[in-house]
Amino acid sequence: MNFKRQNKEELSLNLTPLIDIVFLLLIFFMVSTTFTKENHLAVNLPEADGEVAEAPAKMVEVVIDKQGTYSINGQALISQKLVTLKQAIEKVSAGDKSLPFIITADASTPHEFVVRAMDAAGQLGFSRLSITSKQAK
Repeated sequence: MNFKRQNKEELSLNLTPLIDIVFLLLIFFMVSTTFTKENHLAVNLPEADGEVAEAPAKMVEVVIDKQGTYSINGQALISQKLVTLKQAIEKVSAGDKSLPFIITADASTPHEFVVRAMDAAGQLGFSRLSITSKQAK
């Protein structure tokens, strides 16, 4: 007996619908995405140009160097934390909130440390706040 061989169809997976769906999703995300151009603002801090004013007899002066180290009325602090700064200010001012509070910072001091000193003064109740700068050498 001569049996006829059956032709087996080759099994294949049709990828055309899958490609169509992926293409439609790509178009959808491209259309729904907003493209924003981010601009970075370059800030140049001003430099002080003027005569040195006479300092009051009694005051609280916080000096901040470019590494962020605080010194209050000439005495350096061991920590840069807000709690340490507030305790040292309380000790120097002896509770007198009417004293002038002066923050002196180097031009290359990170802004974070100046804001921390301003925050400490505000939390302790100082209202006469001045910000000065060091003269470049």
